[in-house]
Amino acid sequence: MNIYADRGNLLLLERRCRWRGLGFDLSGVGLDDELEPSSADLFYMGGGQDRDQALCAVDLAEGKRDALHEAAERGAVILAVCGGYQLLGHSYQLGEESLPGVGLVDITTVRSDGPRLIGNVAIEVELEAGRREVLAGFENHGGRTHLGARATALGRVIRGHGNNGVDGYEGVRAGNVIGTYLHGPLLPKNVWFADWLIATALGLPEPLGELDDELESLAHLDACRAAGV
Repeated sequence: MNIYADRGNLLLLERRCRWRGLGFDLSGVGLDDELEPSSADLFYMGGGQDRDQALCAVDLAEGKRDALHEAAERGAVILAVCGGYQLLGHSYQLGEESLPGVGLVDITTVRSDGPRLIGNVAIEVELEAGRREVLAGFENHGGRTHLGARATALGRVIRGHGNNGVDGYEGVRAGNVIGTYLHGPLLPKNVWFADWLIATALGLPEPLGELDDELESLAHLDACRAAGV
C-alpha cells in the first residue's frame, strides 16, 4: 500500500543514510511474495484505502504473519502508517466484514459511521527514558483504533484526534514495532524520529552523526504550528 506520501518516508530514510555513508537497499514485497524475516533491518507498511486493505489483509495474515513476527522477535524495526497500522493488530472491522490483522500488537480497529478524523495532529512521545519529543503530522481516518490491555500507546495527543478521538492516545508501540496514523509524510516533518529508526534498526550504540537540518527543523516547526502547538 502506498498513499499519503509513503514514498517520501522511504526517500528520506535513504537520503539520511547516504549522507552519513551508511548503506541503504530498498526491496518491495507485494501480494503473494514471500517475506524473508532476516532480509531487512527495517520493515515499512504504508497506508491504503479500504479496498487496498482488503486485498492486502489476507495476504499479510496468512502469508506474511509468521515472518513479521520472527522479524520483530529478532529486533527488526517495523513501522506501519495509517492503513498499515490498522492491520498490525487483531482485526479491522468494516461493517459486516472483518479484515484479519497480523497480531503484532494488541489493538482492534472498527470503521465508524461517524465523521472521519481529519486534521493536523501533534503528539508527545518518549522513545527513550527522559527524552520527550513532539511528532507532528496529518491524520485522515474513518477507523477508530482501541488499545488492548497489553498495548502501549506511541504517544499522548497534544492536538488532534489520535487513535479514536476519545482516549487521548495516538499510535501503538511494542518494542521496535510502531504504528501511527500520522502521515503527510511523517518522516520529513520529524527527522529526529527518522534518525531514531535508523539507529535502532542498525543497533548502533552511539547516536548518528549530526547533519545540517536547518530546513528539516523549519519543516517540523511548520507542522507543529499547523497543529496549533
